[in-house]
Amino acid sequence: MGRINELADGYVDEWARLNPTGATFVGIGGYDDQLGDLSPDGFAAQAELTRRTLTALNATEPDSEAERTAKEAMQERLGLELARYDAGETTSELNVIASGLHELRQVFDLMPTEGAEAVGNIAARLGQFAGALDAYKTTLRTAAKAGHVSPRAQIVEVAKQCDIWTDPDGDDFFHSLVERLPADPALAAELRRGAAAATAATAQFGHFLRDELAPLGRAKQAAGRERYELASQYFLGARVDLAETYAWGFEELARLEAEMRAVAAEIAGPGASIDAAVAALDADPARRIQGKEAFRDWMQALADKAIGELHGTHFDIPEQVRRIECCLAPTSDGGIYYTGPSEDFSRPGRMWWAVPQGITEFSTWREVTTVFHEGVPGHHLQVAQTQVRADLLNRWQRLLCWTSGHGEGWALYSERLMDELGYLADPGDKLGMLDGQALRAARVIVDIGMHLELEIPRDNPFGFHPGQRWTPELGWEFMRAHCRVPDENLRFELNRYLGWPGQAPSYKIGERIWLQAREDAKARKGADFDLKEFHRAALDLGSLGLDPLRAALARI
Repeated sequence: MGRINELADGYVDEWARLNPTGATFVGIGGYDDQLGDLSPDGFAAQAELTRRTLTALNATEPDSEAERTAKEAMQERLGLELARYDAGETTSELNVIASGLHELRQVFDLMPTEGAEAVGNIAARLGQFAGALDAYKTTLRTAAKAGHVSPRAQIVEVAKQCDIWTDPDGDDFFHSLVERLPADPALAAELRRGAAAATAATAQFGHFLRDELAPLGRAKQAAGRERYELASQYFLGARVDLAETYAWGFEELARLEAEMRAVAAEIAGPGASIDAAVAALDADPARRIQGKEAFRDWMQALADKAIGELHGTHFDIPEQVRRIECCLAPTSDGGIYYTGPSEDFSRPGRMWWAVPQGITEFSTWREVTTVFHEGVPGHHLQVAQTQVRADLLNRWQRLLCWTSGHGEGWALYSERLMDELGYLADPGDKLGMLDGQALRAARVIVDIGMHLELEIPRDNPFGFHPGQRWTPELGWEFMRAHCRVPDENLRFELNRYLGWPGQAPSYKIGERIWLQAREDAKARKGADFDLKEFHRAALDLGSLGLDPLRAALARI
């Protein structure tokens, strides 16, 4: 093993000891009975590990081309992680989708539940939950005293999530969790005590957010240029011209909506509006499924079909990756997401859907493209295949490296690829893909615009408030005009953008860079370019920032 790979593997071992919940997320065994240290000292210990590793990396020469790519990827990721910690971003981050609270809650979704040891691990973590939240409060207080605090509106929204998770008439997450677990009487009693304590701690954390942290929160949700540039680079793994990207977002959304109008005419007749086509699709009984379990089964069948047909033709899919589980999440916020397999593949890659309360009927035309995004050739192929490549990638590359622009960009690129391969020939399924693409393009405009408080172009193709400066209110108006998403879901979307600057545009910007990389490879290879080989070579690099990706692809 080369010296870079030794450093990387050693980093993973130390990281897992410091971050047991993270170890569960990435599938490293041995830590499922621990929650870790979310105090300021815990965050500082992780930062010190990153700093030491980065110093050692900078002083070590790679032994091969593969190690050169690994070194560049680690330098880019670890350097940005340190920059975020030093800027106070890591310890103050609290929004509706990403925080220490969310990590503590979500880790239970991925824990094994079969056998006394597995159930005992859940009981152990429930028993530590209140202490972990107390430590996290100390971190948030300390960060706030240093001038680093989330926007007040985000803090209040997370407090509302605490209410939902602890509401007996809502998700009632912890009690619902333990009721499903097989356990003897003594362990069952311990589980009930742990669930009650975790529920009380979560409710109290909500009070802390409202009563103590929210009054300290920033009134303005806009990140400002300095914070936004760091956030954008972190989520993309690349520096982009934000002004050019903002202008491109308008062009891309206009292009997509023109294509949507053309497809709408195929569905509902010449001159039909997009909304008329959507109404026709929603009214089509052949495209409706009753019941969330039946919808999960439909997703599973489509995911399995895609794997079966793509393997051996457009991709060579390793045997371990030919299994994906479609699951119903234990919460109800409406999100659809992917979680990767464990390191030994005993836990498969999973596609989750958090069905909103009261929703019992589902339209398939919107979600065909979602299955390709989350499954194959999207996240599942990318993430799970990376874990198989132990002969090519070190453990850090396989387990810990994740760049949103690379991963979400690939998944969005995969949706477009499936259209190119003929899997979205049905006009309804094609409109579903384009509608999702339009949402991602609108994100580019609104996220950059709101956080930099930019002027809306006077010549924008939609005639939308020309010359005014973006505000959250204008962001809401724009998203409602261009995105066919229920208001409740759209409100969550907008809150996510405001609280997590730079992440939402990473999908569309990442796809743009993936497409550019493909065109660059075509130009280099000429008649020798092979699409299947390009995908194999690119995915075999593992996850990495988009700037290191372009550099590595240029050397292939």
